[in-house]
Amino acid sequence: MKLVVFGATGNVGQQVVKQALEQGHEVIAFARNPLKLQIKHPKLQLFQGDVMDSARVEQALQGQDIVVCTLGSGKKLSGKVRSQGTQNIIEAMKKCAMKRLICQTTLGVGESWGSLNFYWKYVMFGFILRKVFADHQIQEDMVQNSGLDWTIIRPAAFIEGELTGQYRHGFPGTDKTSTLTINHADVADFILKQLVDDFYLYQAPSLSY
Repeated sequence: MKLVVFGATGNVGQQVVKQALEQGHEVIAFARNPLKLQIKHPKLQLFQGDVMDSARVEQALQGQDIVVCTLGSGKKLSGKVRSQGTQNIIEAMKKCAMKRLICQTTLGVGESWGSLNFYWKYVMFGFILRKVFADHQIQEDMVQNSGLDWTIIRPAAFIEGELTGQYRHGFPGTDKTSTLTINHADVADFILKQLVDDFYLYQAPSLSY
């Protein structure tokens, strides 16, 4: 398949690109500075652009099959790059007659809020990452009302680690038994499984160990 990865130089995005190439997919890595990716592959195209530039986003989508959105704001604790960037992606997909969108947000949005503990509810998302969390909520609303064939992935807090393929997904918001952690490689693994599996079409599965 031909896929475009937005946020390709982020921790999850890099893993998506790496694993997608290993699986034989053709990948366009969209980022402000795609050279940070430091991956060379005959099926990889580095595409320099800002997701806030709608024209550039549309150019990247020409002739592609699927969009994977792993947008982030780095270490910034505010900003609207997720919501506004995702809106530009959605509009460009419609112009290019693309339908399949896989978007990574965060555990805690929507009904998954119930899976969080006190620390994540009231310290991290309630205070420190309040603006980031609010942007994720807006982002999800946009995706769910886009009219596209979407799947939203809600990973728990990121930790370092190698690909295990052993993680929990799709658990209900009433579930309190997860570790509330997952590494970048396993998030990418689950994202790429959605390319060939429609089980979570129009759903937002949570992801954690």
